Amino acid sequence: MISKMILSNVLHRPLRTLISVLAVGVEVALVIVIVGLTSGIVQETAKRIEGVGADIMLQPPSATVFLAFSGAAMPMRIGARLRELRYVQSVAPVLLQFNSTGGLDIVYGIDPEAFRAVSGGFVFLQGHDMESPDDLLLDDVASRAKHINVGDTFRLLDHDFHVVGIVEHGKGARVFVPLDTLQDLAGAPDKASIFFLRCTRPDHTPAVIDEMRAILPGYEIRPLKDFLSLMTATTLPGLSAFVNSMIALAVAIGFLVIFLSMYTTVIERTRDTGVLKSMGASNAYIVRTLLGETAAICVTGIVLGIAMSYSIRTFFLSAFPTLSILITADWIVRATLIAAAGGLLGASYPAWLASRKDVIEALAYD
Repeated sequence: MISKMILSNVLHRPLRTLISVLAVGVEVALVIVIVGLTSGIVQETAKRIEGVGADIMLQPPSATVFLAFSGAAMPMRIGARLRELRYVQSVAPVLLQFNSTGGLDIVYGIDPEAFRAVSGGFVFLQGHDMESPDDLLLDDVASRAKHINVGDTFRLLDHDFHVVGIVEHGKGARVFVPLDTLQDLAGAPDKASIFFLRCTRPDHTPAVIDEMRAILPGYEIRPLKDFLSLMTATTLPGLSAFVNSMIALAVAIGFLVIFLSMYTTVIERTRDTGVLKSMGASNAYIVRTLLGETAAICVTGIVLGIAMSYSIRTFFLSAFPTLSILITADWIVRATLIAAAGGLLGASYPAWLASRKDVIEALAYD
């Protein structure tokens, strides 16, 4: 009996029900996509940094794991000191430059020989390594996204580069240019943003780090094997606050729409509530009916929101192949619980208000 009543009430105002379902769906999709986008980009970036193959990463003092905002604050002569350390096999200086022309990219300025010694070298899918100052390498993901092939001219930082090779992705950046050229373009002669170090054996890493801290106090020295654990939404400064703000916004949308919908429903059905009470319906029955309607709306909205999340992910990945959106079962469950809790909370006061209505006043309501 109560199930039929809930279904009838939900379908009584189809437009209002549809708006409520869409609000819950948007709430769920917003949570899943925002978290998936931030987590996906962060983890994918961390994996590419680890893919360099180094054991240690040296950055300037107070540098963060946001490599895109690292400055060129270290003189190249530091590399010579690092090569003299015991157990250091090779050192690769890298200059980072953020580029926003034709998309958002972190450009690596590298010395091909030094970078090859640390990383083991690129896997070339097309073309060859850099040989002249204006040569440029793209990874396969960036090549597909930008529709650029070997032999094309790629304008970067107001400079025309010649694309000489397409490499397999996973070696830090997606765009690589000669270190000397990028230093000139960035106005950072003889400077590097990062030094990647490879030790003679991985178990020598702690000893090398201790020596580095002795000669370079205050510098950020990180073992690459721990880098992935640092790159999470909860550890990166400001990112956790951003994610929580987006979740709070999504909850507010769902809460307000459900609250207004149920409150309007209660006002419209004042006389119906009086009839039910006059027939012996208890306060608990009235509350259960309204919360049942909310639950039906939330379940439908949650299913719609999950479907919307995968659709949005598919669209963004097709339009922007360099993006990474990570949708996990954990956050699907969390988004479901958040939407359900927000919806039921939004319906709680209207349900309580309906249950407290006086029978006589309700029957006399016009």
